[in-house]
Amino acid sequence: MDTSSLMEQILSKDNLNAAFLQVVRNKGAAGVDGMEYTELKDYLSENGETIKEQLRTRKYKPKPVRRVEIPKSDGGVRNLGVPTVTDRFVQQAIAQVLTPIFEEQFHEHSYGFRPNRCAQQAVIKALEMMNDGHSWIVDIDLAKFFDTVDHDKLMTIFGRTIKDGDVISIVRKFLVSGIMIGDEYEDSIIGTPQGGNISPLLANIMLNELDKELEARGLDFVRYADDCIIMVGSRQAAERVMKSVTRFIEDRLGLKVNATKSKIDKPKGIKYLGFGFYYDSFAKEYRAKPHAKSIVKFKARMKELTCRSWGVDNAYKVKKLNELIRGWINYFKIGSMKGLCAKLDSNIRFRLRMCIWKQWKTPQNRAKNLIKLGISRKFAWSTAYYGAHIAHVCQGGAMNMAVTKERLTRFGLVSMLDYYVERRVTC
Repeated sequence: MDTSSLMEQILSKDNLNAAFLQVVRNKGAAGVDGMEYTELKDYLSENGETIKEQLRTRKYKPKPVRRVEIPKSDGGVRNLGVPTVTDRFVQQAIAQVLTPIFEEQFHEHSYGFRPNRCAQQAVIKALEMMNDGHSWIVDIDLAKFFDTVDHDKLMTIFGRTIKDGDVISIVRKFLVSGIMIGDEYEDSIIGTPQGGNISPLLANIMLNELDKELEARGLDFVRYADDCIIMVGSRQAAERVMKSVTRFIEDRLGLKVNATKSKIDKPKGIKYLGFGFYYDSFAKEYRAKPHAKSIVKFKARMKELTCRSWGVDNAYKVKKLNELIRGWINYFKIGSMKGLCAKLDSNIRFRLRMCIWKQWKTPQNRAKNLIKLGISRKFAWSTAYYGAHIAHVCQGGAMNMAVTKERLTRFGLVSMLDYYVERRVTC
């Protein structure tokens, strides 16, 4: 394919319209200029032709990205770079034209940030390899990948495919546009900031070099963005692969492997894309399930949403719980978790009963509501005056008889188990 005149494709009316619609759909925070995505339409109506001319003449100058730090579960932070809405629009227009070109080159076992691909497909492919006798895992962790990409190496790889000098020029400008940390400007000498519309594509362009190397060595692997696991048949082979692949990543790609987090283990000892793995001795195969750390994270969020001191009504709590439940199940539905869903369901109902009990406030109101829900007067009044032992009251007895699973379902609460079974069947 001729890639020497791509800028006119990027600046075509249809492509720019599609880019605008995608940026608006994505919403997102304002960049350093403070412009919101809702203001983009009016801004482009007034300045669109100027932007197009600047891109044609290489005079377009991206603004620095705004640094945002996102806390990580291990105590560290993930650095995000938020471009201005206008820069996101330009990046999106570029990405839409370049993606089909590079898609033809990307490896079939690469799943991150690609059209019609997802994390679940990566996990399913990894399971296939594990169950094909490759049950030793080389889990390679790249240290701050997006912050450490070497611009020259990336642009050299980029230039092997893209021959349009205007496109090469604007992509490099985005890489070196700088970072605003508070009121301080910092040069972006290395890295491709997470948060930009073109950053995922650039990441895959760089890491496709790793994919090609692994394929040339005949290794079975799965990669999702910078999360890569390699499946081999023995511990000795795993140790050899870890050393040689680490050397390739650091010497040839200029990236850094995190030796502390990288590991060699059997499937049950690793966490990949939120999933854990176990050996089903009855089926005689490895299967996936939500990792223990993913479950802890879910429980922590669920407790926040069912906090008795959160000053919102219970209908809103159920709405937010349903969003959490549906999102979690839709992500982990390929895993085995019937028993887990049943336990979590029970815990959610218990915590909601405590919220309801507190909302009833007075003994008189509690007794009245219990009676309304079918509890005998004697049992209702004795329960209502039980005292401040909310957890004990809601673990059984009158509250369990009154606020049943069926009543909570009618109130709108989604059952994790029922939703999992429904989604599992259609997965």
